[in-house]
Amino acid sequence: MRRTGIPSWLSVRRGEPTLGSKADNHVVAPPPAALVWAVGGGKGGIGKSFLVANLATVAARCGKRVILIDADLGGANLHTCLGVRAGERVSLSDYLEDRVLELDKVAIETPVAGLRLILGALGHTGKAETTAEQRSALLRAVRKLPADLVIFDLAAGTDRSTIDFFLEADEGFVVTTPEPTAIENAYAFLRAAFYRKLSHELAESTARDVIRLSMDQRNERGIRTPSDLLVEIDRIDKLEGERFRRVIESFKPHLVVNQVRDSEEVKMGFSIRSVCKKYFGIDVDYAGYICFDDNVWRSVKQRQPLVLAYPSSDGALYIRRIVKKLLGT
Repeated sequence: MRRTGIPSWLSVRRGEPTLGSKADNHVVAPPPAALVWAVGGGKGGIGKSFLVANLATVAARCGKRVILIDADLGGANLHTCLGVRAGERVSLSDYLEDRVLELDKVAIETPVAGLRLILGALGHTGKAETTAEQRSALLRAVRKLPADLVIFDLAAGTDRSTIDFFLEADEGFVVTTPEPTAIENAYAFLRAAFYRKLSHELAESTARDVIRLSMDQRNERGIRTPSDLLVEIDRIDKLEGERFRRVIESFKPHLVVNQVRDSEEVKMGFSIRSVCKKYFGIDVDYAGYICFDDNVWRSVKQRQPLVLAYPSSDGALYIRRIVKKLLGT
């Protein structure tokens, strides 16, 4: 993830003079690039799209210009969470396949003021994975969108497209539930993202071969964890060992635990954070949790974000806390 923290421009009111504005008799500065979030998870059924729709709704109601991108080319359903009827509208696949040349033209209005949506590839029967060229072009276009915040709703799992979008975002979020299978898949997602980041940033390293080898946990050198890998890289090249440490320090994903029922399940997020620190050496931010709430399925059935359908519910309260913490509002 390329940026950390929340940039100062998010707290500047629209219309206020800033450095380089006409009010200062200087050349008007170009608008800042949109902040990009990406939300992923190791498996389906964890409430990822539900969370994305609600995060975006809260941000829009805080005055941000928000664009959602449904990046699940194999099972797009984010529109349902927002009450948008897709029909024959243009979608992300139209942009990726050059049928629409401007990404902003694909973004449609939603019932939430200030929130637009780029539909996923509805009825898509081709490959669900994008090419490296398509991903690069899309990410360049995303940075130019007229928005304060762009949120990717990623496909479940760890395919290359999903992990690359996660890593290129300014802030990446991993969603899980307290169930053992979901937690196991969350670890798998974080591990895949971690090693993909290493292979990207240390592609020309003298230790690149041992990094590739370490991706197979049954490798012949007995490298089972990033700590083992660091020892091996230090042995090969001390300078590369320092680079490796910097890469680890720059990887700071956020974690959200959904459908929490009791205090023991709340603690699950802290346990995941501790395990990631011990075995991966990475600092995972436990951004928050969302309690189990029957109003969630009611809001989904009504095709409305929870924070609008049941604004006083416990689930809505916890979602607002997460967004306000991250946006600093």
